[in-house]
Amino acid sequence: MEEVLKINRSFYERYSQLDESKEFWNLLLTPLRQSIRINTLKAPLDYVKSRLEEKYELEPIPWVKEGFFINTREFGKMIEYSLGLVFPQEASSMIPPVVLDPKPGELVLDMAAAPGAKTTQLAQRMENEGCIIANDMKKWRVNVLIANLNRFGVLNTKVTVKDGAYFSRFENTFDKVLLDAPCSSVGMIRKSFKFLNDWSMKKVIMYSNIQKKLILAAYKALKPGGILVYSTCTIDPFENEEIVDYLLRKTDAKLEKINIPLKSTPPVLEFEGRKYSEEVKKCLRLHPEDNNTEAFFVARIRKP
Repeated sequence: MEEVLKINRSFYERYSQLDESKEFWNLLLTPLRQSIRINTLKAPLDYVKSRLEEKYELEPIPWVKEGFFINTREFGKMIEYSLGLVFPQEASSMIPPVVLDPKPGELVLDMAAAPGAKTTQLAQRMENEGCIIANDMKKWRVNVLIANLNRFGVLNTKVTVKDGAYFSRFENTFDKVLLDAPCSSVGMIRKSFKFLNDWSMKKVIMYSNIQKKLILAAYKALKPGGILVYSTCTIDPFENEEIVDYLLRKTDAKLEKINIPLKSTPPVLEFEGRKYSEEVKKCLRLHPEDNNTEAFFVARIRKP
């Protein structure tokens, strides 16, 4: 905690309102366990797993059958990585595609797709059938996205470079939409302290405004009966519960409870004088100490 106070006192003062536990602050500053997802678009799961176990220790990630914690950080030396058989991906970031659960043949929008870990996971679950529109608004990030799609053998994806709000014009079009929204990245502090150094309340407000615009566009683009998954890698209520509450108040959206095998922290119903719908209890809020992962937030939303 003292280290956080030295680097960014405002950060500590804000989030100690949410979680004062030693576990939270200790884990927030502890480097992440490395994890991978095996790419079944290129080879069977058991075959790749057996190859890896000859050289590394693998521990299954309970909520993703293709996901494993692994005892290496040197992916550049791993031939399976070079061949596109494994994707280094943080364990909690594998949750949104699992919750979205796309099927072969569906039309799926990945609204903020780069660098493509979740896009390749979506394609994997769709068995390369159907179509994914993988969008990002920054060209340099799209180049990384395209390289990853090529390396991992993804064939059912078209890439676009647009502000996500652009897709509001395609009303009632997509079977499913993933909005892994740009955010203040509190969960990413375990990867780099630059996210702690750079954090400010001004950025939280900026992202909150962007997220409200994007979630309305994502919901508009969704077919009746379709599923929208909203996720972030931050713990700020202004970017999580408040965004879902905003959608519930502006539209006829319905929240659905998420049932996957992991520990979680109860969602926030009131923060700094703002109150949110009791419905947000159905969202999934993960703090670092829950499962020794990044912080994360996931909501599953259905359009009636």
